[in-house]
Amino acid sequence: MSRTPGRKASSSPSTRNTGRPRIALALAGGGPLGAIYEIGALCALDDGLLGLDLNDCDHYVGVSAGGFIAAGLANGIRPRQLCEAFIEDRASEDNFDPSWLLKPAWGEFGARLRRLPGLLRDATWDWAVQGRSFTNAFERMGAALPTGVLDNEGIHRQIERLFSQPGRTNDFRELHTRLTLVATQLDTGEAAPFGRPGWDHVPISRAIQASAALPGLFPPVEIRGQHYVDGALKKTLHATVALDEGADLLLCLNPLVPFHTSPSLRDGRRIPSLVEGGFPAVMSQTFRSMIHSRLALGLKHYERAYPGSDIVLLEPDQRDATLFFANTFSYRQRREIAEHAYQETRRMLLERRPELAPMLARHGVALDVEALQDPGRHLLQNRFARPRTAVANRLHATLDQLQQQLERAARPVPGPARSR
Repeated sequence: MSRTPGRKASSSPSTRNTGRPRIALALAGGGPLGAIYEIGALCALDDGLLGLDLNDCDHYVGVSAGGFIAAGLANGIRPRQLCEAFIEDRASEDNFDPSWLLKPAWGEFGARLRRLPGLLRDATWDWAVQGRSFTNAFERMGAALPTGVLDNEGIHRQIERLFSQPGRTNDFRELHTRLTLVATQLDTGEAAPFGRPGWDHVPISRAIQASAALPGLFPPVEIRGQHYVDGALKKTLHATVALDEGADLLLCLNPLVPFHTSPSLRDGRRIPSLVEGGFPAVMSQTFRSMIHSRLALGLKHYERAYPGSDIVLLEPDQRDATLFFANTFSYRQRREIAEHAYQETRRMLLERRPELAPMLARHGVALDVEALQDPGRHLLQNRFARPRTAVANRLHATLDQLQQQLERAARPVPGPARSR
């Protein structure tokens, strides 16, 4: 069935793929920041696209943090419900607090510590008795170091709880649509496409845990005697699995882009060099540059290998300092980042309207220009706050004006225009 602009399409397992355009959604990783950005962007898409139901795509592909979002959508959780679960700081059955990811991996520490006496004994024997050099004899001591510093078992437990509620499932085989969550098999370096035939017996929550197991940060995840780590080690998107199944339209969300310290930053700040941010900023830029260059190569391959598919990549502006320097473990900043991603995605859809409108129209999807241009639309509304008094309203308005004046005063005065 074809989709009519302005209406949300619906289907059941028995009526899927009966002539309507096949739409797939691929979500890259990026840790808590990536998840927050993707939730905000998906809410913007949900509000700004007509004829597309983000809970009724034909195929969802997720890597790392994107796997959590993809699995939620495939389970029927609306984008704004994901926002409430991941970003809002309210006690509920769906609440998923990123602070759970900061628990030390005590089990891993203990297991490695128990190996230390044997490793030390063997190294001493090789050096003192076998005559091996000190360096060669003691290099095996590296096996006593933990493979990850944070415990990721909570990811599995909390998502298992989330997907065990009525109307949801933690079993790939019970979903009404296709879901692929990609990890990397540690001992071979090959992609592990959980959810595909032969890989669909693994619980969805365990597959998400494996796909998000960033080496050095989280220990590898053991599943039936094999160990798995972050799916981004192999590819950034892994969208080939959806394109191979004949996706007509592929929507890709990538939350991490290299930061460009341009004088024309979107928020007006001037950042002379990322080296001023020290080791974290340098490593973040390095990681972002590596995965983004690989993504660019992958997209070129998709365009050549799948000429019959339309591919849309949505990602932040590289001059967006708000996203690059965000603190994702701050509740206030989580809300600000999500709102920022929502508004920036709306702006980007309008800017790319000449390119996107005809492409989307081929698949029964249209841009809701009126909604995208509505200045009153927001992602997060303070619906649960007590009504403000008139005095409080005047105070908040005054503080908002003062903040705007301070921000304008802090911005550099533009110099004479230079020709390009």
